[in-house]
Amino acid sequence: MNHANHEKLLKKLAAEYERHSPRSAAANREALRYLVDGGSHALRLIRPFPPRISSASGAFVTDEDGHRILDFWQGHYANVLGHNPAELTEPLAKAFASGFGLQTGFTDRLQVEVAELVCRLTGSERVRFTSSGSLATMYAVLLARGFTGRELVMKVGGGWHGGQPWGLVGVDLKEGDHASYQHAESKGLPGAVADEVVCTRYNDVAMLERVFAENGARIACFIVEPVIGSGGFLPGDPAYLAAARELTAKHGSLLIFDEVIAGFRFRAGAASALYGVSPDLATFAKVMGGGMPVAAVAGRADVMALAGRGGGVKFSGGTYSCHPASMLAARTMMRHLAAHEAEIYPYINSLGAAARKTVQEALRAEGFAARCTGDPNPAIGGSSVGAVVFPYNGSAMIASPEQVRDPETCDVELADTVLQLALLLEDVHVVHGLGSLSTAHTAVHVERLGEACRAAARRIKAAR
Repeated sequence: MNHANHEKLLKKLAAEYERHSPRSAAANREALRYLVDGGSHALRLIRPFPPRISSASGAFVTDEDGHRILDFWQGHYANVLGHNPAELTEPLAKAFASGFGLQTGFTDRLQVEVAELVCRLTGSERVRFTSSGSLATMYAVLLARGFTGRELVMKVGGGWHGGQPWGLVGVDLKEGDHASYQHAESKGLPGAVADEVVCTRYNDVAMLERVFAENGARIACFIVEPVIGSGGFLPGDPAYLAAARELTAKHGSLLIFDEVIAGFRFRAGAASALYGVSPDLATFAKVMGGGMPVAAVAGRADVMALAGRGGGVKFSGGTYSCHPASMLAARTMMRHLAAHEAEIYPYINSLGAAARKTVQEALRAEGFAARCTGDPNPAIGGSSVGAVVFPYNGSAMIASPEQVRDPETCDVELADTVLQLALLLEDVHVVHGLGSLSTAHTAVHVERLGEACRAAARRIKAAR
């Protein structure tokens, strides 16, 4: 068994962190009186407590202790232009000052303009908006099940499609002699949900073919990320995604690309275009909203028609669907990305390559067998995202979420928890060991990240 025990190490780092950030520690004690675990999003609740942020600008956030923290989380990977960029905040401020921006409960021309942008930039025929990526993937699955009349949903083990019923199956690897993703992740789910989801392995064409051969007549859809996020920022192999398109079409299933992270992250539009694959439906969020809550389900007109009057799928929208301020932010962001695509993406991709190389080299220089994921492939020509893994076998290929998330294969706690806390003591914030780059980051920030990684590694060794 390869499990590493970091309990004593984490206690030492936590004590040092409490001395480093006493105001955030005090704020956390107050938060625990009212909020479950002190917050409302699990990934933000860094142990022993998260930094409480008072302001954010560009590449940095500032906490209540006055630390200026170099941030690579960047709003859950949404902030391609950095925190609170003027390109977005100024139009929003003008709108609020002129009497536009809060919810009205009416439609407006802005929604049409944003819809036209989404369709044009992603190659979709129709779109309907909602307010989160979780809702978007849920509605996409509902549409697929309604359109095909089938119930079985196929996904990749280790893929995260939000906190919705079909997304809450097969996210975390269940440890044991036969480590598996084929299980429900949450209490309270109807028992049938887990039986309606079948997990397959990312980038494994043979397994994909086998699952379709066994279940093809029952599969309503295959939902997959072209670049898998929580599974390690691994890009989809072009042959794998081409096979997904071929097999879903052959068996009468729908192909759903979850581009909540990938959409507008690698180009000013859908990542599917880089693969030359046209999914039946796609979901978008994060980058397209520029830091405001907006998401979309887009795709074939005949499938999307089920969301309309008489279509039978209750994708009718919520109070904050097409929120005016979110629509304004989305229009502003997508127009900006499209107009500056030739400058933005080569820049953040080059920083991403530099950051992955710098982090890997810095940790290895201190004796840690680190590997950075997120490198591009022939379809994804450049990448501004990355994660860190610590494989026990230094020569092992890291090609699937099973390897990234299996504590028998990699030291998962070292990457996700220990390194994050040690870097916060250097006033640097990462998620899964790295995160994402933005236009607000510079080569100087990447250099500082490398220095922080070396200091964090030395701190970890000293605390063991």
